Amino acid sequence: MAHPKHKTSKARRDKRRSHHHAAIATLATCSNCGATVKYHTVCGECGYYRGKLAIEKNVTV
Repeated sequence: MAHPKHKTSKARRDKRRSHHHAAIATLATCSNCGATVKYHTVCGECGYYRGKLAIEKNVTV
């Protein structure tokens, strides 16, 4: 196992980590109800995914 001979400075460490941030999720509109949903995810409002019913939602009026 390698052991560092010198302490890594905070500037060098943080420059290396500058690309480790979280990416912004890509959003789309549901083709059934028009709600904003994350890509490749079942719509939370109506339960449809790619034009087909994936989850039966209880509709209370």
